[in-house]
Amino acid sequence: MILVTGATGFVGSALVRSLANETSPANLLAAVRRVDTNLPDGVGCIPIGDLLPTTDWRPALQDVHEVVHCAARVHVMNDQNSDPLSEFRRVNVEGTANLARQAATAGVKRFIFLSSIKVNGEQTHAGQAFTADEAVAPADPYGISKHEAEQSLRQIGAQTGMEIVIIRPPLVYGPGVKANFESMMRWLARGIPLPLATITGNRRSLVALDTLVDLIVTCLNHPAAANQTFLVSDGEDLSTAELLIRMSAALGRPARLFHCPPVLLRLGAAMMNRSGIYQRLCGSLQLDITKTRELLGWNPPVSVDEGLRRAVEGFHQ
Repeated sequence: MILVTGATGFVGSALVRSLANETSPANLLAAVRRVDTNLPDGVGCIPIGDLLPTTDWRPALQDVHEVVHCAARVHVMNDQNSDPLSEFRRVNVEGTANLARQAATAGVKRFIFLSSIKVNGEQTHAGQAFTADEAVAPADPYGISKHEAEQSLRQIGAQTGMEIVIIRPPLVYGPGVKANFESMMRWLARGIPLPLATITGNRRSLVALDTLVDLIVTCLNHPAAANQTFLVSDGEDLSTAELLIRMSAALGRPARLFHCPPVLLRLGAAMMNRSGIYQRLCGSLQLDITKTRELLGWNPPVSVDEGLRRAVEGFHQ
């Protein structure tokens, strides 16, 4: 039996659909905050409430052999919480450790944790991609909480023998994507001119939703995945300008990009207190997925252009 937490979220819902198609839905449980009627037919639904240090997971863990933990307090732009790090720790660290300890007690063999590339850091230098096993440098509360959750899981795994698999994705896009990626699609679809034609020297790794789901499914049973950390991406890194051009092509619209000196973009972002957006648009964040490819014999099954096509299809729907 496989238990998926966060089963109605962006990644969790896609994973549940994929697993329901590949295996018997009777062998699949979806842990959700409240009862959801949109799950695939035959998939068991376990309303568990919030992910907290005190959550009782025992009803959801009976006869479960693998857990895929997608539930989390996600990265929040302009977080208004007075102490965001404490809140991230309460949910992502203590809540995750609570689930893992109960899973080990229940006899779960493998625990897959959906982490974040923010554990490695916020940016890379040109030609120096992050690797799975290098020193980490989380910078914001979300990244710190994911790093601390990873540490707690490794400790629990060492103490109990439960296999821990950690996956760190970059930005995930696909049908139903929200936040900045959806905003970019909306701007391009409306033909709004964007001052990003000069941003051609940076490189960013992304991952299509279906590619991430494929890796999670691979990690459920692959013997070499046990107690490993993996990075995942599309395997093709793009500059911001190239991403927008290819996204426009998927939308069937011309990319209306114009030239603006990066120094003016940086100044404008600073004046609007949006320096983080400047970094995400103009900086680099590259992932080296060599370990994932070689240890698992795995390759990204979806190209960037196909992933963008699927994201655009969901956007239109």
